[in-house]
Amino acid sequence: MQIWRIYADPSGATHFAPLEIELNDAGDIGRLSEVEPAGGIIFRETGPEYDYDWHNAPRRQYVIILEGRVDFTVSDGECRRFGPGDVVLLEDVSGRGHCSRAVNRERRKSIFVTLA
Repeated sequence: MQIWRIYADPSGATHFAPLEIELNDAGDIGRLSEVEPAGGIIFRETGPEYDYDWHNAPRRQYVIILEGRVDFTVSDGECRRFGPGDVVLLEDVSGRGHCSRAVNRERRKSIFVTLA
């Protein structure tokens, strides 16, 4: 299963990179990844006008988009759009960070899974 990550390189520039999550055959219940230790879960809803200028992730965390869409921009200028079902691993706890923008003034619902 492929997801995306946002990370800072040694010079502090932030980038997107694909991240392959290995899934192993678990028989009748499907294919599963290994357990990844998590610290907590945060449910979030943002209004249609919510844009967040340049910032760093407060901690390593997964963002799972449930409803609405968001554009993330990283410091190298690349912008990617994510929507329902997308997962992004935020690892840019230092460096130049990223910004997020609402798409078409859509309300967003998401889940943050903080990593231990």
